[in-house]
Amino acid sequence: MRIPRTTGFVSGLAIIVLAVWAGLIPFIGPSFHYAFGSYRTWHVTSSRVWLDIVPAVAALVAGVMLLTSRHRTSGIFAGVLGIVAGAWLIVGPSVSALWGHGGIGSPLGSHHRQALEQLGYFYGVGTLIAAFSAFALGRFVSRPRVAAEPAVAAADAAAVARPRRRRFLRRERAAEPAQT
Repeated sequence: MRIPRTTGFVSGLAIIVLAVWAGLIPFIGPSFHYAFGSYRTWHVTSSRVWLDIVPAVAALVAGVMLLTSRHRTSGIFAGVLGIVAGAWLIVGPSVSALWGHGGIGSPLGSHHRQALEQLGYFYGVGTLIAAFSAFALGRFVSRPRVAAEPAVAAADAAAVARPRRRRFLRRERAAEPAQT
């Protein structure tokens, strides 16, 4: 079931860019006051690992798989993996409250900046990753299966090579009555 590699190319590329953003922003964001909890750069915590790095790596793997996939099965798996990674970025901050140690902390800055930080760290990035993955998944699922038997493929090729008769364009002439 081989398919063209361009099927997931654009989605895979977009997911890779978003995954790199999601994985690096917790570490470089504090250097320009775009942070959760504190302004310490390159500070690794268990919350950052589970809420930022793990879904970013999963999304990166999904993006690379979509970019290079030649088979429906691997494309479908990559699409599902990307959706799971995006969903974890969306629900992870809320679920982290169950861990009992403060989770990721709160966004810093004004109310507008806090909204941008939440969107840029988790909700917006996760939504875009899930959306691009769902789009790619739909493209891989909707591709028709390729015939496995060579005889069927040869018969289909021969049918395509034959010119069609276009009878609907020709008018049948009615028999004219004989003149006396």
